[in-house]
Amino acid sequence: MARNLLEQLREITVVVADTGDIQAIETFKPRDATTNPSLITAAAQMPQYQGIVDDTLKGARATLGASASAAEVVTLAFDRLAVSFGLKILEIIPGRVSTEVDARLSYDVDATVAKGRELIAQYEAAGISKSRILIKIAATWEGIQAAAVLEKEGIATNLTLLFGMHQAIACAENGITLISPFVGRILDWYKKDTGRDSYAPAEDPGVLSVTEVYNYYKKFGYKTEVMGASFRNIGEITELAGCDLLTIAPSLLAELQSVEGELPRKLDPAAAANADIEKISVDKATFDRMHDENRMAKEKLAEGIDGFTKALETLEKLLSDRLASLEG
Repeated sequence: MARNLLEQLREITVVVADTGDIQAIETFKPRDATTNPSLITAAAQMPQYQGIVDDTLKGARATLGASASAAEVVTLAFDRLAVSFGLKILEIIPGRVSTEVDARLSYDVDATVAKGRELIAQYEAAGISKSRILIKIAATWEGIQAAAVLEKEGIATNLTLLFGMHQAIACAENGITLISPFVGRILDWYKKDTGRDSYAPAEDPGVLSVTEVYNYYKKFGYKTEVMGASFRNIGEITELAGCDLLTIAPSLLAELQSVEGELPRKLDPAAAANADIEKISVDKATFDRMHDENRMAKEKLAEGIDGFTKALETLEKLLSDRLASLEG
Protein backbone atom coordinates (compact mmCIF):
# COMPACT_ATOMS: atom_id res chain seq x y z
CA MET A 1 0.00 0.00 0.00
CA ALA A 2 1.30 3.46 -0.92
CA ARG A 3 2.45 5.58 1.98
CA ASN A 4 2.83 9.32 2.29
CA LEU A 5 6.23 11.00 2.47
CA LEU A 6 5.77 12.33 6.01
CA GLU A 7 5.05 8.86 7.37
CA GLN A 8 8.23 7.49 5.77
CA LEU A 9 10.32 10.49 6.82
CA ARG A 10 9.40 9.91 10.47
CA GLU A 11 10.99 6.43 10.27
CA ILE A 12 14.49 7.78 9.52
CA THR A 13 14.46 11.38 10.79
CA VAL A 14 13.02 13.10 13.85
CA VAL A 15 10.33 15.42 12.50
CA VAL A 16 10.07 18.74 14.34
CA ALA A 17 7.39 21.44 13.90
CA ASP A 18 8.79 24.87 13.06
CA THR A 19 5.99 27.06 14.37
CA GLY A 20 4.46 28.90 17.31
CA ASP A 21 0.99 27.85 16.13
CA ILE A 22 -0.24 25.46 18.81
CA GLN A 23 -3.13 24.18 16.70
CA ALA A 24 -0.71 23.17 13.94
CA ILE A 25 1.40 21.29 16.49
CA GLU A 26 -1.70 19.45 17.69
CA THR A 27 -2.47 18.48 14.08
CA PHE A 28 0.95 17.07 13.16
CA LYS A 29 2.06 15.70 16.54
CA PRO A 30 5.83 16.17 16.14
CA ARG A 31 8.28 14.95 18.76
CA ASP A 32 9.86 18.39 19.19
CA ALA A 33 8.99 21.96 18.25
CA THR A 34 11.06 25.05 17.48
CA THR A 35 10.14 28.69 17.80
CA ASN A 36 11.91 31.93 16.94
CA PRO A 37 11.11 35.63 17.43
CA SER A 38 9.34 35.87 14.07
CA LEU A 39 7.18 32.81 14.77
CA ILE A 40 6.28 33.96 18.30
CA THR A 41 5.42 37.44 17.00
CA ALA A 42 3.21 35.93 14.30
CA ALA A 43 1.46 33.62 16.77
CA ALA A 44 0.94 36.43 19.28
CA GLN A 45 -1.07 38.30 16.64
CA MET A 46 -3.44 35.37 15.99
CA PRO A 47 -6.85 35.84 17.67
CA GLN A 48 -6.84 32.28 19.05
CA TYR A 49 -3.72 33.03 21.12
CA GLN A 50 -4.82 36.36 22.54
CA GLY A 51 -5.47 34.61 25.86
CA ILE A 52 -1.80 33.61 26.16
CA VAL A 53 -0.72 37.21 25.48
CA ASP A 54 -3.26 38.64 27.92
CA ASP A 55 -2.44 36.15 30.67
CA THR A 56 1.27 36.91 30.28
CA LEU A 57 0.65 40.66 30.57
CA LYS A 58 -1.65 40.20 33.58
CA GLY A 59 0.92 37.94 35.24
CA ALA A 60 3.64 40.54 34.71
CA ARG A 61 1.42 43.23 36.20
CA ALA A 62 0.64 41.02 39.21
CA THR A 63 4.34 40.33 39.75
CA LEU A 64 5.38 43.98 39.58
CA GLY A 65 2.34 45.53 41.28
CA ALA A 66 0.08 48.45 40.46
CA SER A 67 2.84 51.04 40.90
CA ALA A 68 5.01 49.61 38.08
CA SER A 69 5.07 51.57 34.84
CA ALA A 70 3.57 50.19 31.65
CA ALA A 71 7.07 49.96 30.17
CA GLU A 72 8.24 47.78 33.08
CA VAL A 73 5.23 45.48 32.72
CA VAL A 74 5.78 45.12 28.97
CA THR A 75 9.47 44.34 29.48
CA LEU A 76 8.68 41.53 31.93
CA ALA A 77 5.86 40.18 29.77
CA PHE A 78 8.14 40.26 26.75
CA ASP A 79 10.70 38.16 28.63
CA ARG A 80 8.00 35.68 29.62
CA LEU A 81 5.98 35.35 26.42
CA ALA A 82 8.22 32.90 24.56
CA VAL A 83 8.18 30.67 27.65
CA SER A 84 4.38 31.01 27.86
CA PHE A 85 4.11 29.65 24.31
CA GLY A 86 6.75 27.03 25.08
CA LEU A 87 4.74 25.77 28.07
CA LYS A 88 1.61 25.40 25.93
CA ILE A 89 3.59 23.54 23.27
CA LEU A 90 5.10 21.19 25.86
CA GLU A 91 1.59 20.15 26.90
CA ILE A 92 1.21 18.63 23.42
CA ILE A 93 4.61 17.25 22.37
CA PRO A 94 6.55 14.48 24.10
CA GLY A 95 9.99 15.98 23.44
CA ARG A 96 11.75 19.33 23.52
CA VAL A 97 10.91 22.90 22.65
CA SER A 98 13.51 25.39 21.46
CA THR A 99 13.18 28.87 22.97
CA GLU A 100 15.34 31.65 21.60
CA VAL A 101 17.52 34.14 23.45
CA ASP A 102 16.93 37.79 22.48
CA ALA A 103 18.70 38.24 19.12
CA ARG A 104 19.99 41.64 20.28
CA LEU A 105 22.36 39.77 22.62
CA SER A 106 23.97 37.76 19.82
CA TYR A 107 27.43 39.33 20.25
CA ASP A 108 27.42 39.44 24.07
CA VAL A 109 28.64 36.25 25.76
CA ASP A 110 27.75 37.16 29.35
CA ALA A 111 24.30 38.55 28.53
CA THR A 112 23.46 35.47 26.45
CA VAL A 113 24.52 33.12 29.25
CA ALA A 114 22.44 35.11 31.76
CA LYS A 115 19.38 35.07 29.49
CA GLY A 116 19.73 31.34 28.88
CA ARG A 117 19.82 30.67 32.61
CA GLU A 118 16.83 32.97 33.11
CA LEU A 119 14.74 31.13 30.49
CA ILE A 120 15.56 27.77 32.09
CA ALA A 121 14.62 29.18 35.52
CA GLN A 122 11.23 30.25 34.16
CA TYR A 123 10.55 26.76 32.79
CA GLU A 124 11.70 25.09 35.99
CA ALA A 125 9.49 27.41 38.06
CA ALA A 126 6.60 26.12 35.95
CA GLY A 127 7.57 22.52 36.71
CA ILE A 128 9.35 21.75 33.42
CA SER A 129 12.69 19.94 33.48
CA LYS A 130 15.54 21.60 31.62
CA SER A 131 15.95 18.32 29.74
CA ARG A 132 12.91 19.34 27.68
CA ILE A 133 14.30 22.73 26.68
CA LEU A 134 16.81 23.78 24.04
CA ILE A 135 18.08 27.33 24.49
CA LYS A 136 18.32 28.75 20.98
CA ILE A 137 21.22 31.09 20.25
CA ALA A 138 22.54 32.69 17.05
CA ALA A 139 25.74 30.99 15.85
CA THR A 140 28.05 33.99 16.17
CA TRP A 141 31.44 33.24 17.73
CA GLU A 142 30.16 34.87 20.94
CA GLY A 143 26.92 32.89 20.80
CA ILE A 144 28.85 29.63 20.47
CA GLN A 145 31.05 30.51 23.46
CA ALA A 146 27.96 31.36 25.53
CA ALA A 147 26.35 28.08 24.51
CA ALA A 148 29.49 26.20 25.57
CA VAL A 149 29.16 27.71 29.07
CA LEU A 150 25.49 26.69 29.26
CA GLU A 151 26.25 23.17 28.01
CA LYS A 152 28.79 22.72 30.83
CA GLU A 153 25.97 23.63 33.25
CA GLY A 154 23.73 20.93 31.80
CA ILE A 155 21.64 23.36 29.72
CA ALA A 156 21.19 22.06 26.18
CA THR A 157 21.47 24.55 23.32
CA ASN A 158 20.36 24.87 19.71
CA LEU A 159 22.62 27.08 17.57
CA THR A 160 20.62 28.81 14.87
CA LEU A 161 21.26 31.09 11.89
CA LEU A 162 23.95 28.64 10.84
CA PHE A 163 25.15 29.01 7.24
CA GLY A 164 28.78 27.89 7.05
CA MET A 165 31.11 25.02 7.95
CA HIS A 166 33.13 27.28 10.25
CA GLN A 167 30.01 27.80 12.41
CA ALA A 168 29.16 24.08 12.35
CA ILE A 169 32.67 22.93 13.28
CA ALA A 170 32.98 25.49 16.08
CA CYS A 171 29.66 24.25 17.49
CA ALA A 172 30.76 20.61 17.40
CA GLU A 173 34.12 21.38 19.00
CA ASN A 174 32.36 23.26 21.81
CA GLY A 175 30.01 20.39 22.65
CA ILE A 176 26.78 22.00 21.44
CA THR A 177 23.73 19.71 21.61
CA LEU A 178 22.15 20.66 18.29
CA ILE A 179 22.59 22.98 15.31
CA SER A 180 19.99 24.37 12.89
CA PRO A 181 21.55 25.02 9.46
CA PHE A 182 19.19 27.19 7.37
CA VAL A 183 18.55 25.46 4.06
CA GLY A 184 16.05 27.84 2.47
CA ARG A 185 17.87 31.03 3.38
CA ILE A 186 21.03 29.67 1.74
CA LEU A 187 18.98 28.94 -1.40
CA ASP A 188 17.51 32.45 -1.28
CA TRP A 189 21.00 33.98 -1.24
CA TYR A 190 22.28 31.91 -4.16
CA LYS A 191 19.21 32.58 -6.28
CA LYS A 192 19.64 36.31 -5.74
CA ASP A 193 23.43 36.22 -6.23
CA THR A 194 23.35 34.14 -9.42
CA GLY A 195 20.08 35.40 -10.90
CA ARG A 196 18.80 31.83 -11.20
CA ASP A 197 15.09 31.20 -10.67
CA SER A 198 15.50 27.72 -9.23
CA TYR A 199 17.79 24.82 -8.40
CA ALA A 200 17.02 21.12 -8.67
CA PRO A 201 16.69 19.67 -5.13
CA ALA A 202 19.88 17.59 -5.42
CA GLU A 203 21.81 20.72 -6.49
CA ASP A 204 20.19 23.09 -3.99
CA PRO A 205 23.02 25.00 -2.23
CA GLY A 206 21.21 24.72 1.12
CA VAL A 207 20.83 20.96 0.73
CA LEU A 208 24.51 20.62 -0.21
CA SER A 209 25.54 22.70 2.81
CA VAL A 210 23.58 20.57 5.30
CA THR A 211 24.81 17.37 3.65
CA GLU A 212 28.41 18.57 4.05
CA VAL A 213 27.88 19.35 7.74
CA TYR A 214 26.12 16.04 8.40
CA ASN A 215 28.87 14.02 6.72
CA TYR A 216 31.59 15.93 8.61
CA TYR A 217 29.93 15.28 11.97
CA LYS A 218 29.38 11.57 11.32
CA LYS A 219 32.85 11.10 9.84
CA PHE A 220 34.57 12.45 12.95
CA GLY A 221 32.13 11.13 15.54
CA TYR A 222 30.75 14.42 16.86
CA LYS A 223 27.69 14.06 19.10
CA THR A 224 26.17 17.39 18.01
CA GLU A 225 22.89 16.73 16.21
CA VAL A 226 22.07 18.30 12.82
CA MET A 227 18.58 19.71 12.38
CA GLY A 228 17.94 21.12 8.91
CA ALA A 229 15.69 24.20 9.06
CA SER A 230 14.13 26.98 6.98
CA PHE A 231 12.79 25.00 4.03
CA ARG A 232 11.31 26.49 0.87
CA ASN A 233 9.91 23.31 -0.71
CA ILE A 234 9.50 19.60 0.00
CA GLY A 235 12.27 18.73 -2.48
CA GLU A 236 14.79 20.19 -0.04
CA ILE A 237 13.30 18.03 2.71
CA THR A 238 13.27 14.76 0.78
CA GLU A 239 16.91 15.33 -0.28
CA LEU A 240 17.83 15.46 3.43
CA ALA A 241 15.89 12.33 4.46
CA GLY A 242 17.98 10.61 7.12
CA CYS A 243 19.26 13.82 8.72
CA ASP A 244 19.16 13.63 12.53
CA LEU A 245 16.22 16.04 12.71
CA LEU A 246 14.36 18.33 10.32
CA THR A 247 12.24 21.23 11.56
CA ILE A 248 9.44 21.89 9.11
CA ALA A 249 6.73 24.54 8.79
CA PRO A 250 3.09 23.31 9.01
CA SER A 251 2.37 24.07 5.33
CA LEU A 252 5.21 21.79 4.22
CA LEU A 253 4.27 19.10 6.76
CA ALA A 254 0.81 19.12 5.20
CA GLU A 255 2.28 18.81 1.71
CA LEU A 256 4.50 15.89 2.74
CA GLN A 257 1.46 14.20 4.25
CA SER A 258 -0.52 14.64 1.03
CA VAL A 259 2.11 13.15 -1.33
CA GLU A 260 2.52 9.39 -1.75
CA GLY A 261 5.59 7.66 -3.15
CA GLU A 262 8.91 6.12 -2.19
CA LEU A 263 11.23 8.15 0.04
CA PRO A 264 14.82 6.88 -0.21
CA ARG A 265 17.29 7.70 2.56
CA LYS A 266 19.80 10.30 1.36
CA LEU A 267 21.93 10.96 4.47
CA ASP A 268 23.50 7.94 6.15
CA PRO A 269 26.13 7.67 8.92
CA ALA A 270 27.74 4.62 7.34
CA ALA A 271 28.29 6.39 4.03
CA ALA A 272 29.62 9.48 5.82
CA ALA A 273 32.13 7.36 7.77
CA ASN A 274 33.78 6.36 4.49
CA ALA A 275 33.80 9.85 2.99
CA ASP A 276 37.13 11.52 2.15
CA ILE A 277 36.95 14.60 4.40
CA GLU A 278 39.74 16.69 5.89
CA LYS A 279 39.39 17.59 9.57
CA ILE A 280 39.65 21.28 10.46
CA SER A 281 40.13 22.86 13.89
CA VAL A 282 38.34 26.17 14.35
CA ASP A 283 39.60 28.72 16.86
CA LYS A 284 38.45 32.35 16.86
CA ALA A 285 41.02 33.48 14.29
CA THR A 286 40.06 30.65 11.94
CA PHE A 287 36.35 31.30 12.53
CA ASP A 288 36.75 35.00 11.73
CA ARG A 289 38.84 34.29 8.62
CA MET A 290 36.41 31.67 7.27
CA HIS A 291 33.46 33.91 8.07
CA ASP A 292 34.97 36.84 6.19
CA GLU A 293 35.71 34.59 3.21
CA ASN A 294 32.14 33.23 3.12
CA ARG A 295 30.11 36.13 1.76
CA MET A 296 26.82 34.19 1.96
CA ALA A 297 27.27 33.18 5.61
CA LYS A 298 28.40 36.66 6.61
CA GLU A 299 25.45 38.38 4.94
CA LYS A 300 22.80 35.88 6.01
CA LEU A 301 23.91 35.78 9.66
CA ALA A 302 23.78 39.57 9.92
CA GLU A 303 20.46 39.66 8.05
CA GLY A 304 18.98 36.95 10.28
CA ILE A 305 19.93 38.73 13.49
CA ASP A 306 18.51 41.96 12.08
CA GLY A 307 15.27 40.23 11.06
CA PHE A 308 14.77 38.63 14.47
CA THR A 309 15.54 41.97 16.14
CA LYS A 310 12.83 43.68 14.08
CA ALA A 311 10.36 40.93 15.01
CA LEU A 312 11.15 41.50 18.69
CA GLU A 313 10.57 45.24 18.32
CA THR A 314 7.22 44.49 16.67
CA LEU A 315 6.34 42.19 19.56
CA GLU A 316 7.23 44.83 22.14
CA LYS A 317 4.92 47.29 20.37
CA LEU A 318 2.15 44.69 20.22
CA LEU A 319 2.46 44.02 23.96
CA SER A 320 2.49 47.73 24.76
CA ASP A 321 -0.67 48.32 22.73
CA ARG A 322 -2.40 45.30 24.25
CA LEU A 323 -1.54 46.36 27.81
CA ALA A 324 -2.96 49.81 27.12
CA SER A 325 -6.15 48.17 25.88
CA LEU A 326 -6.41 45.86 28.91
CA GLU A 327 -5.76 48.60 31.45
CA GLY A 328 -7.64 51.37 29.71
